[in-house]
Amino acid sequence: MKMQGRAAFSTALLLCLTMGGGSTPAAAQDFVVPDVSYPNLPRQAASADGFVPRGWFLEAQAHGDLNRDGVGDLAIVLRQNDPKNVIENPALGENPFDTNPRILAVAFREGPSGIYALKVENHTLIPRREDPVRADPFGDDNGGIAIARGSLEVSLHHFMSAGGWGMFTATHKVRYRNGRFELIGYDRSEVQRATGKTRDVSVNYLTRRMRLSTGHMSSGDPASVAWKTLRGAPPTLEAVGDGLAFDPEQ
Repeated sequence: MKMQGRAAFSTALLLCLTMGGGSTPAAAQDFVVPDVSYPNLPRQAASADGFVPRGWFLEAQAHGDLNRDGVGDLAIVLRQNDPKNVIENPALGENPFDTNPRILAVAFREGPSGIYALKVENHTLIPRREDPVRADPFGDDNGGIAIARGSLEVSLHHFMSAGGWGMFTATHKVRYRNGRFELIGYDRSEVQRATGKTRDVSVNYLTRRMRLSTGHMSSGDPASVAWKTLRGAPPTLEAVGDGLAFDPEQ
């Protein structure tokens, strides 16, 4: 079993109106996000359901060839369903607050009618919820997974109902290369709701080129575009860590 340490935080939140206006201080609130024990997933299964451990459920799945053998593989997102992880939140934001974590897993199929063999399980790319005023990055149609052109695409969304004006969508494109899962692409589209300013980042790790563009949501064309050349090998899935906190410019 893999253990994630107890996460406790205290935060003084600012009440922000979504569409302009002022802000009102809110009282600081302390609460503890419960510990989580991550199960060891089955090494093999005949279907997506076979990888679901007790106390978890299958939230999303995608099918497609990820190892270029002409056979469709499997990517899944599992979420824990433990009432202990749904906690009371007397402050701003979601109440009750669901902190149940997720697991992203990939399994390769062994032949057209064979079983699926687990290749990777990841606990960090889809971050666990720890802030009740931050929207669920994956639920409520905010994010998703897909397999396209031999790559796994994981999309996440950031939105604060209080304490921040920025919102963005980030898509991580992961491909199985050199015996590991590597990030080959990253796209992030951000809007500042208070000003309407936009900022887009698009990275191609295969060509090691990054495009940065800024503008305003009222205009269809960017005000400025800049290019950067990246150095070093593409990061692995494990090295990406928290998919919302990942910054390709660092």
